[in-house]
Amino acid sequence: MEALKTILEFQIFQFAGHSLTVFELVNVFIIFIITRFFLWLIKKALNRKGKFNQLDQGSLFALFQLIKYIVWIIALALMFEAIGIEVTLLLAGSAALLVGVGLGLQQTFNDVLSGIILLFEQSVKVGDILDIDGDVVKIQEIGLRASKGLTRTDISIMIPNSMITNSKVVNWSHQTKKTIFTIDVGVAYGSDVDLVVKILEESAAAHPDVLKKGVIQARFTNFGNSSLDFQVLFCSVKIFLIEKIKSDIRITINKKFIENNVTIPFPQMDVHIKSKEK
Repeated sequence: MEALKTILEFQIFQFAGHSLTVFELVNVFIIFIITRFFLWLIKKALNRKGKFNQLDQGSLFALFQLIKYIVWIIALALMFEAIGIEVTLLLAGSAALLVGVGLGLQQTFNDVLSGIILLFEQSVKVGDILDIDGDVVKIQEIGLRASKGLTRTDISIMIPNSMITNSKVVNWSHQTKKTIFTIDVGVAYGSDVDLVVKILEESAAAHPDVLKKGVIQARFTNFGNSSLDFQVLFCSVKIFLIEKIKSDIRITINKKFIENNVTIPFPQMDVHIKSKEK
């Protein structure tokens, strides 16, 4: 026991009248292990079937993130206390430094505050599909400063949380997973309008990812400069893959147009040259 006591009281280093002992380091390590174990238990409890199973994946993730940040703040305070550093004195002594750092890290603090808002408000959840500045991404993780998203080309990107909260963002998953999409197409003047409408609706309905019980409707929208303009509407739940679905439907439309001698015109312009009389 004396040998163990000697080891625990051994001073690793001494600075400004305070010494760091092995015993204090052991306390810090124990607090760290207990914190990790406690968070593991909370995560298992949240994922276990019960009253929490009514929450979706995004809500469970947000709840766990909030609990994790609070627990780690408490754990860090205990770690400082374990090595003899009073947290209140530390904060008071570093107030001026924190002000200076804060001025230089305003954007970072803005991102952190936005992350807290996202986790509390839950307007954006893990698994949601967002349209941010023209980029469609699926949210994989909501962090305290930035969120991780996956693009349609399988590229992982980090999005500052302030961009999500301060910009105009379209959340395709916010209200319903079933969404109406459109494809625009023009045909040559003189084409059979009824035939075009039939081809558009059949082409959309033939795709396996288009909901047969949803809206499938072709419309004659306008008399264009060089074409008769149509639009076909359809529903799909595959929001993240919608561009691929649209491409497949366009290919089917083009094949049916060729089979039925329906022409897609190209813009034409008549140029009149007026000669100057001498």
